[in-house]
Amino acid sequence: MSTPSSAALDRGTHSSPAGRGFLLVVLAALCWGTSGVSGQLVLDRTDLGPLDIAWHRMAVAAVLLLAGHALSRRRRSPTRTPLPRGTAVRLFLVGAGLGGYQLAFFAAVSKAGVSIATLVALGLAPLLIAVGATVLGHGRPDRPTAVALIAALTGLVLLVGVSADAGGTAVVLGALLAVGSAVGYAVVTLAGAGVPAGVPVTVVGFVGGALLLTPAALATGLTFTTDPVSLGVLLYLGAVPSALAYRLFFAGLQTVPGPVASIVTLLEPLTATALATAFLGERLAPAALAGGLLVLAAVAGLYLRRMGDSNSRGVAPNPLSKRAP
Repeated sequence: MSTPSSAALDRGTHSSPAGRGFLLVVLAALCWGTSGVSGQLVLDRTDLGPLDIAWHRMAVAAVLLLAGHALSRRRRSPTRTPLPRGTAVRLFLVGAGLGGYQLAFFAAVSKAGVSIATLVALGLAPLLIAVGATVLGHGRPDRPTAVALIAALTGLVLLVGVSADAGGTAVVLGALLAVGSAVGYAVVTLAGAGVPAGVPVTVVGFVGGALLLTPAALATGLTFTTDPVSLGVLLYLGAVPSALAYRLFFAGLQTVPGPVASIVTLLEPLTATALATAFLGERLAPAALAGGLLVLAAVAGLYLRRMGDSNSRGVAPNPLSKRAP
């Protein structure tokens, strides 16, 4: 086996963690982009409502994550360390944010369709996260991040504005529900980025979110389905866009700042819109397509900027992440 050169070791030490974290967030966003189409498929084939779908997604993910966590603990000797002050609160916020985000998102999908729900929810989230980071004292976004944010939001305005022209009250209501979803997503990102490494934030978040949704689901009459296709889609929702994607996302947040990650995840609405166009017949006008290309350009430019920074100065610290002492 050949010995790596010092230059290669330097690249592995500095650029690799930043690049790997960025790509993990990208993969998470692409997985999330399939959620809206999957949820719409279940809505069309069954009597399940948005709360039922959100509960199934959270419950399936919680079971899978708990099983994986139990297996991983068997392979290594568990070490018990007290949680830092405030971590328990952050974990509760992650769980509450996940539950609220899922419920509001699928409600928005049922009212306004996949494209509008996903575009509004994920388009507004970066602004909420940037404002939240500033309020929490983490400083304002740097100039490249701000430019990417403005470009991405401009693209989303084109996407949403053109699509909303053809709608009415349902689109407005769906957009308002999507705003609530954006708030939940922002809470998850800001709170999750502050959880120390080693804490199973994904497991705790989904278990907590499922437990918080259960009383509401039972009170409104939790509905199940025997349709095999819908069951398969519900399992997929819990396994891929949930258990897998959020593990990738929280792992990426270890080296990618929350405001930057929120911009990268704008790939989710772009993916969702493309899938809705291909499979649900939701068409994009030329102006909306231009908006989607602008989102891609913003994410690509941000990636190149961060890779240049990591090559010249090493991995940029995550201003929203506080390690345990």
